[in-house]
Amino acid sequence: MDRQAVVEAHRVLWQQFIDQHEAPPKELVLDFDGTDIPLHGEQPAKHFHRYYDHHCYLPLYVFCGRHLLVSYLRPSYYSDARHSWAILALLVRFIRQHWPATRIVFRGDAGFYRPRLLEWCDRNGVDYLVGFSKNNKLLDEVKIPMARVRHYYRQAGEKMSGVYRFQYRARSWKRSRWIVSRLEHSELGANPRFIISSRYDDGAKLYYQRYCARGDMENRIKDQQLDLFADRSSSTDWWANQWRLLLSGFAYTLFERLRRYLKNTVFERMSIHNLRLKLIKVAAVVIRNTRRIRLMISEHYPWKDELSQLVGRLVPT
Repeated sequence: MDRQAVVEAHRVLWQQFIDQHEAPPKELVLDFDGTDIPLHGEQPAKHFHRYYDHHCYLPLYVFCGRHLLVSYLRPSYYSDARHSWAILALLVRFIRQHWPATRIVFRGDAGFYRPRLLEWCDRNGVDYLVGFSKNNKLLDEVKIPMARVRHYYRQAGEKMSGVYRFQYRARSWKRSRWIVSRLEHSELGANPRFIISSRYDDGAKLYYQRYCARGDMENRIKDQQLDLFADRSSSTDWWANQWRLLLSGFAYTLFERLRRYLKNTVFERMSIHNLRLKLIKVAAVVIRNTRRIRLMISEHYPWKDELSQLVGRLVPT
């Protein structure tokens, strides 16, 4: 494996994503997130990460809904945002070749906040919802609404939260941007959170419905690491480890395509672990002759009718 093979593999993922849409979507939200892959051998670019407290790689994932778009291996001495700008630019260019009128939204946590990246989004018509680390100036901005949340908490005796939206301009910014703050107070004290938004919209909707929805991406990453072996990076060759990561991504994509044929069945919302256990890892006797192949499944297999129906749906018409 080499760099070109990895580039071509991602191009296949992107084309699969385009082909699964019958019509151009009005909006696409691109979720960026990083995670860790523990290392225990002599892999190249091995590095100890203080946050994860072990030697690891730090791959970058990009999802659009349940669709995997990027599975990119990085050393752990890089930050979460490393190479995200270049990958976002490539994705936007590819998508707009097919759907020039589709609105594209870049979404990530505070680790992906970079002023130049936001400026690039502004210049290229890409919207964004990005986490923003708190600082003294932001805390001063929300001092009054935070006091009101604290007051209601003391009255009710239970956790209270509210949303406050305002414009803010950091020193490194060329213009002001909208900040949406989630103000929460509980028995543990005040807990304000901040995100940057490129658009003026209802603050509660931006935070709870739009930004918090990115948490589902972590489940998609767990599907690959826990059930599809994305954490296997034992090779002493960098590109071999990157290719293993992509193989897990391809397997994930196949399972997501399989879900299209499982609608209105008990399997529709099952995890990949359960799908593997109940539909893939099935004991059978294979009998082959010159004309046909027969699969003989135990009559005690509990999902034999459902599996037969699924095979019928997968037969080309």
